[in-house]
This record gives sequence, structure tokens and C-alpha cells, in this order.
Amino acid sequence: MDQGKGMSKICSLSEAIAQFIHDGDSVFCAGFTHLIPFAAGHEIIRQGRRNLTLARATPDLIYDQMVAAGCAKKLIFSYIGNPGVGSLRIIREELEAGRLEWEEYSHFGMISRLQAGAAGLPFMPMNQTAAPDLEKNNPNIRRVKDPYSGKEVTTVPALNPDVGIIHVQRADANGNAQVWGILGEQKEAAFASRHVIITAEEIVEEEVIRSDPNRTLIPGIIVNAVCHVPHCAHPSYTQGYYDRDNVFYLNWDKISEDRANVNTWLEEWVYGLKDAGEYWEKLGAETHSRLAVKPRYAAPVNYGDY
Repeated sequence: MDQGKGMSKICSLSEAIAQFIHDGDSVFCAGFTHLIPFAAGHEIIRQGRRNLTLARATPDLIYDQMVAAGCAKKLIFSYIGNPGVGSLRIIREELEAGRLEWEEYSHFGMISRLQAGAAGLPFMPMNQTAAPDLEKNNPNIRRVKDPYSGKEVTTVPALNPDVGIIHVQRADANGNAQVWGILGEQKEAAFASRHVIITAEEIVEEEVIRSDPNRTLIPGIIVNAVCHVPHCAHPSYTQGYYDRDNVFYLNWDKISEDRANVNTWLEEWVYGLKDAGEYWEKLGAETHSRLAVKPRYAAPVNYGDY
């Protein structure tokens, strides 16, 4: 893929993972409930990456699956669970057994770490959390003296992942990426990461992006690879494209009770499939229909012709 200005950065997801993610890297798969890049996580599993540091605000099912597949040595997070199913069983089991390193922050602490990383700062000051046990158990959360007021200020260190993976509704070939719906930490994660992989439901012409520039969350100048991956976010959702698959989340909670069942699922749904396209096809027409959403368009805006 050509990294030159204005040149296409389009490649397959497998090519992007092979080029930019290596054993021992730190990886941030962005998205808060919405736009979680599951297909990218599955490709990392498929390519057998090991000793990764996985960072997310909420690990969600994707990191449960990646930990189950043996990809991770460490987890950095701010809530280890899922609002639909509760505790993530595989991650919890590995943490309690001491087989997985971990760092925990508040949601605001995680975002502050990314903001520091994105700004090129060594740390970020923040208001004291309402969870003092986090400070007691995480030596990276430290207090310093405010040079202006003399009061103590809580700080967290910058987070600069080796690779940030961001799923979006649409992007052009140069990586200018647009998002609508619930926004999480995508922008902060992209600017903080050393390399950025964009997965998109659609690849569109530059003119489409230019027609509505305020939807552009991530500029192509910081993007290394653009991958056309429809349905990448399943079982989470992509606003305007498909709904959240709550049935899948509940089923995973049952599957993850038994490691043999987890391994069987990984063999059938990850290792046994070539890519996200085969995965979506395997889900079948009934699931496709259940997750389909009716169109509801926003009102147009007038940018003016200057």
C-alpha cells in the first residue's frame, strides 16, 4: 500500500494485520458499544499473534475471544465486563489465575491517557476519581502538585498504542474516515496510535467525504491502511447499517462457561473461515434479517457554495 499523500491506502484486512501488527505489540481496538472492530480481532487471532497488550475502555467480547485464543499477555481497561452479559468469563478466569497482566483505570482515566498520547504529552492531569481503590492498586495513577494552586492533582500516563484499529461507516481511499451515531474514544485512539488501520462499511469517493466534512472524525494524514470490511462490527453494531446482536452476546455468555466450547467456537467461526465475508455469510439470512435496520435519514445541511 502506498503511503504517499493523496495515494490509495486500500488493502485487505489480512494484509493490514500482517504488515502493522506484530507479536508483542500494543493494540487498541476502538469503539464504545458501537463500531467495535470484531473482524479485525478475528483476523489477529487467525494470524496467530502472541504476547499482545490489548487496550480498550471496555474489553467487550472481542478481547474475551482474543484472550481465549492466546493472543494477549496484558490487558489495559476501565471496565471489565459487558452491560448485556456481565463479567467476561475468559478474561476474569485468566486474571484470577494470574496468567494475564492488567492495568485498570476509570473510563475518564483511559480517555485521559489517550488524550495525553494524542497531544504528545507524558501524562494528563484529571480530577480525582470517586474510586480511590484504583489509585491504591495502580501505581501508574499518581498525584502531583499543581504549580498554580498548590493542590494535589491526579495524573495518568500517556497511552500510545503501536496500532489503533478504528471501524467507521465510510472512508475514502486515502483514509479520511466519517462516523455518525455513538462516538467513543475513536478519535483520541487514532491520534495517539503509532499506526492506524481503518475498517469501513463503505469505501467512497473523496467527493462524498468533502460534501459533508463535519462528519470526518479521522483525517487520512494519520491513517496507514484502509480496509473495506462490511459487517466488521458484528455482534456490536454500526449505526444505519445493522443492529446490535444481543442474541449473540447472550449465547457467548453460555459458550464461555466451558473452554472446550470456546475452542470449538473459535475453530468454527474464526480459524475455519477465510475472512469477515465468510463469517457474515455463515451467520445466515435469518440473522441478517433480524439485524436489518430501516433507513432514517438526517435532515440535509447547507454548507453554501463559496
